[in-house]
Amino acid sequence: MKGVLVHYGEEKMKKAQMKIQQMAFVLIAITLFFVLTGIFVFAFKFSGLKQSATDLEEENAFLLSTKLMNSPEFSCGESFGDTRINCVDEDKLMALKENTAYTNSNFWGASNIEVRKIYPEESEKVCNSENYPDCNTIKIYNQEVSGFDVSNFVSLCRKALSDGKVYTKCELAKIIVSYEKK
Repeated sequence: MKGVLVHYGEEKMKKAQMKIQQMAFVLIAITLFFVLTGIFVFAFKFSGLKQSATDLEEENAFLLSTKLMNSPEFSCGESFGDTRINCVDEDKLMALKENTAYTNSNFWGASNIEVRKIYPEESEKVCNSENYPDCNTIKIYNQEVSGFDVSNFVSLCRKALSDGKVYTKCELAKIIVSYEKK
């Protein structure tokens, strides 16, 4: 009888060990399922994050180009007799281009800022102190950018002299703001 009880106890012990192993495998399977589900959810949720960051940078560039047009450093203000909106003073831009306090620092947060005349159309001629005003592109920041740029239309105005009279000459231009793609 003692042999039967020992045999019965061993069999019960084996069944208990088997149940413990089954429970361990079920717990591992459930944990693995939740880990894989979590990874899938994070991958799906963050898949558009890079595109969202790019879209946000493009929107910031557009807003900066709009803000620059009406900033005191760029705008015509009342220098031409009346208040003009979306008007950029070409003489101010040339002075700003030479000012290293703006051009050496990243004052506006953009990689490249330039104003380009688009009418009358002519081949690109970058402005400097020798060829101004017979040029069509004023580069405030001039860095090579592998990102994207946003442009906005402006009136580019300056004082000109004709037949001994000073008058306001305005031309159609684009202000172009470029950002480095991250």
